[in-house]
Amino acid sequence: MTPESTMHVPAFSMKQRVTMMANKYELIAANPDGSDGPLLAFAQQKRMAFKEQVTFYADGTKSRPVFSFKARKTIDLGSGYDVFDANGQQIGWFKKEFGKSLFRSSWQLSGAGVDADGTERNPTVAIVRRVWEFVPFVGEIPLPFIFHFDFTDRGTGQPVLSVERKISVRDRYHVTVQDQRLDFRVAAAMTVALDALQGR
Repeated sequence: MTPESTMHVPAFSMKQRVTMMANKYELIAANPDGSDGPLLAFAQQKRMAFKEQVTFYADGTKSRPVFSFKARKTIDLGSGYDVFDANGQQIGWFKKEFGKSLFRSSWQLSGAGVDADGTERNPTVAIVRRVWEFVPFVGEIPLPFIFHFDFTDRGTGQPVLSVERKISVRDRYHVTVQDQRLDFRVAAAMTVALDALQGR
């Protein structure tokens, strides 16, 4: 992947690796038969960061940053996050809609030519997950809930992006990008955010 290119990747997966100091994510292309293809990007989220920022690299050596996203404000995370290319130019943004997210997590997503709204597909799973997180002590035990997010175009209602979390030992997500206008970098940033920032 060249950092300067705008690219559409119709399907990819994301694997998470948890370490003491950071969450690490691998974005992997999906082959036509559904098997894993080449690594598209590697991301790392530092825990307890003063201002939320996630940088994506060409591979696990972290020698070449290719894009990133960053919170607009330190305290007010509801103000949103901007997605930047390798040269620091904004290519998209997203933000959580906290009012709508009381019962079902909801997000806004925007990129070149794309404005979409995303919501958890299953309201029952959304409510059970919230109850689990707020039960004292029990909520500290990780429970691999399956949850799906569907993003649709704000104007036409057509599908733009679907993110599906699968049950596995470590988090794994399958991502489908139905709208060819959506840049992979924006789709990848939104996918990582759904895992890394869901509890914010």
